Amino acid sequence: MLIENPKTYKGNEVETIFFRPSFCGKSAEELGIRVLYNMPMPTTVQVWSKPDNVLQTFASGWSGGKNATKLQKTINMHKVKAETAFSADDYFSMVFEKITGSADVNMGDLTGTELEKAETELFRQAIAEGVRATMWLGDTDGVISSFKTFNGFLKAIHDAIDSEPDIIAENISSSNGAIDVMQATWNNATADLKALRSEENLVYLVSSDLYNKYIEELDAKGTDSAYRESIDGRSVLLYHGIPVVEVPLSKYVHNYGNSFCILTDRRNFVLALNTADIPENEVRMWYNPDEMENRQRAVFLAGTEILDLKLVSASISEN
Repeated sequence: MLIENPKTYKGNEVETIFFRPSFCGKSAEELGIRVLYNMPMPTTVQVWSKPDNVLQTFASGWSGGKNATKLQKTINMHKVKAETAFSADDYFSMVFEKITGSADVNMGDLTGTELEKAETELFRQAIAEGVRATMWLGDTDGVISSFKTFNGFLKAIHDAIDSEPDIIAENISSSNGAIDVMQATWNNATADLKALRSEENLVYLVSSDLYNKYIEELDAKGTDSAYRESIDGRSVLLYHGIPVVEVPLSKYVHNYGNSFCILTDRRNFVLALNTADIPENEVRMWYNPDEMENRQRAVFLAGTEILDLKLVSASISEN
C-alpha cells in the first residue's frame, strides 16, 4: 500500500477508528462532559426527576404522591464536513514522522498497515480538535465565533444570561484569583446544583488562564505537599473535592470572554455525535495528482445541549 492509494472507511469503522478513541472512556472524562454516540434520530435525552419525599403514613390502599416528572431535551444535530489538504511533501513528512516515532516499526519494511495507521491518526487528531473547539465555541450565526458548524456550550450560556439572570456569579477581571473565582461560582450555585455534590459528578470547567492561576496558587501554599507537587506535577486538580478541568481555547479568537469558570454536573453538558444516520457516512483519504496534494474528508452529524441551565453556575470575563 502506497501513501497515494485511496482509503475509505464506512459504517462502524468511522466511529471506532476516528471518534471513540478521542471521545470515549478516559478521553471523555478529561473533557468533563457527557458524550453520546449514534443515538436514534432525532436525538433526545431524558432526565427523570427524583420525588422529594416518598414516605407516607402507613394505611391501607394507595396514597402515593405525584408521578415522577420528566425533562426531555432534543439535541439539534448538524451535518458536519471535515476536510484537510496537504502538499504531497508535507503530508509524507508528517506521516513518516509518526511512523518513525513508533518503537516497533521496521524502517526497512514499511507495510501498508503502518502507513494507514499513521494517516488515520493524523486525521483523527484533526477531527478531535475541531469537534472539541466547536463544542465550546460554536455559533451557527457566526456572530460570536468563527466556528459555525454547530452551536457550542458557551453560546448557550451566553444566550441564557438574560433568561437565567442568576447563572452568572460575577465578571472576572485580571486581578481575580482562581480560588476566589471558583468559590464565588460555588456560592452562586443553586441549591439543586449543590445538592448533586454527593453524586460525585460535579466539575469545574475553567479556561486555561484560571487553570494555570490555580496551579500557581497551590504552589504558593508553602506546604511539603505543595513543594512535592510543584516538582512532580499534579495529574488531577481538585477544589474542595470537585475536579477542575481545563478547557484550552486560548489559541482561538472569540468573543465569549477569554476567562471563564463553569460549575455544573458533567452529565448536564452533552455532546452528541452520529456517524450512522446519514448516507455520506464515510471517511475518505486520497491523492489528487493535479494539485499534488493529499486530501482527507469526513462527514458526520454533531450537536451539543445543556440539559438544565439551572444546574449551571458561571463566572465569565467581559471582552
